[in-house]
Amino acid sequence: MHVRKAMKTDVPKQFSGIVEVDETYIGGQWKNKPKPERDKGTKRGRGTSKQPVFGIYARNGIVWAELVDDTKARTLQSLIAKQVRHGSTICSDTWKGYTGIATKGYVHRLVDHSREFSNGKAHINGLEGFWGYLKRQLAAKGGIRRERLTLYLGEYVWRYNNRKLSVNEQVNKLMKLLKNRRFSG
Repeated sequence: MHVRKAMKTDVPKQFSGIVEVDETYIGGQWKNKPKPERDKGTKRGRGTSKQPVFGIYARNGIVWAELVDDTKARTLQSLIAKQVRHGSTICSDTWKGYTGIATKGYVHRLVDHSREFSNGKAHINGLEGFWGYLKRQLAAKGGIRRERLTLYLGEYVWRYNNRKLSVNEQVNKLMKLLKNRRFSG
């Protein structure tokens, strides 16, 4: 768990340029839930009882993701304001939580997933690729306690962001993170 905590501290600086924003929901397959919970029924995507995760992907291949309480505009747009430099181009789907980004100093490009998955350079395919990677990795774990989910999310963000480094380079970077964490508390 100490390694995951160290990985979680190695977050990207503020993004700029063309970035993609999106949200997903994680929490296991419904066929694996207890029968009383399955009998209640649920929705897929927005409106589900699964844990929402918000992410930002820069076109240079770097991602940032965080567990969020909800996917309302005030939540998502405050995270965007904190993580993305003003003047950047933000590509998103048509979720109402992103409405009004253009009035806050960003160029906003929309992709309507009901009609298309790419509109020239306006797409969120990079972030969708990360969501697929994240969900495959979490499924391979066979279940994670909800209170530890943030650590696993931090681990897989770190692994994704450092995927082009050799194993030795990754180990050296982790050792530096652990050393800095040990002396800083």
